Amino acid sequence: MVKKDRIEQHIKHLRKFTATPGEGVTRLTYSVEDQSARTYLKAQMEAYGLVVREDSFGNVIGRLEGVKKDAPVVMVGSHFDSVPNGGAYDGTAGVVVALEIAALFQAYRLKPVYPLEVVAFVEEEGSRFGGGLMGSRAMFGELSYEDFSTLTDDRGTTTIEAMKTIGLHSPVAQTVYPHPLKAFLELHIEQGPVLEEANCSIGIVSGIVGLTTLEITVHGRAGHAGTTPMNRRADALVTASTIIASLPTLAQSVSEELVMTTGKLQVYPNGANVIPNKVVFSVDIRSSATKEIEDAVEQLKILLEEQQGCQIEMETLMTVAPTSMDQNMIDLLEKATKKQSLSYCKMPSGAGHDAMILAKRTAAGMIFVPSKDGLSHCPEEFTATEDFVNGAAVLFETIQQLTEAEQQ
Repeated sequence: MVKKDRIEQHIKHLRKFTATPGEGVTRLTYSVEDQSARTYLKAQMEAYGLVVREDSFGNVIGRLEGVKKDAPVVMVGSHFDSVPNGGAYDGTAGVVVALEIAALFQAYRLKPVYPLEVVAFVEEEGSRFGGGLMGSRAMFGELSYEDFSTLTDDRGTTTIEAMKTIGLHSPVAQTVYPHPLKAFLELHIEQGPVLEEANCSIGIVSGIVGLTTLEITVHGRAGHAGTTPMNRRADALVTASTIIASLPTLAQSVSEELVMTTGKLQVYPNGANVIPNKVVFSVDIRSSATKEIEDAVEQLKILLEEQQGCQIEMETLMTVAPTSMDQNMIDLLEKATKKQSLSYCKMPSGAGHDAMILAKRTAAGMIFVPSKDGLSHCPEEFTATEDFVNGAAVLFETIQQLTEAEQQ
């Protein structure tokens, strides 16, 4: 039986590892908070009988060996980084439920025929190094060592430098996940209102929207705020503001479904009496149709070319195509949900997840549990423990079948 108290205690402990106590959870990749969380996760994995390793990018993996030698792996997990001042459940809950699966295998003395691995990915959010899905992309070879090693945070710290500060051995070359995969499963909070409003316990994810993350840099010219006439200025922030203010109209011109968001903006030199000479900001574009994303990028390029007085550069940090979940995984999850007598609905995901990367390499399945008031990426983010218990029961049933586990 899934243990409610065990799930609650894991979430309670992990939420303490934050740089912003009392203001939500801020746990950036390769930070001291990351270090504390990974130490806790590794200890719990070991306590549940898993053999623990960290790959060359800092992803944490716990393995329960299978009877069948060199058999493909059944993997379950999520990410453990957060957005700044985020909630205690996004990503973390999926890792905690994966730990609960391992605890249940131990409690019931289940021996898998196919090996089971619990994974905790780094930098899914892209909050520190940009781009998102960094841990899973690096693990499966979509992010090269060269590109990984040149990523920097807002302070200019590279991934390699940041890893060293928490005692991680940085990679010296590309190291790709070495085992064949049989399946990947991920539980996540919905981050929206659909399940709560429909009074559904489980959301079985049918597919995940595609996304492109861009970084735009506007180069202007610094000057004194009081002595430079308005008609002699090359104000990078004014130009950036014009572009950002145009994004809603641009998005609507492409499609009612497509969304564009600027959530990160840096102004240099960031002085109250200095005309900004550089602005760097993000543009996040999402849609279930690849062509719509491509059309939005082309229209954005035209918009940038129309701006006068400043030099503008655009870099693509990440592009992931819309992803369909494996139909067999959907069927297995539906069957397990029915066996637990839980209400459910099938639904797409408007948020990106590590399952998008895994779906390119194996049969991937994903479930959502309700988010109170649909809130996420904020301190008010909340999901009742009973909902995690329900989700864990569904995954446990499914994973038993996939691993062909038997009692010893």
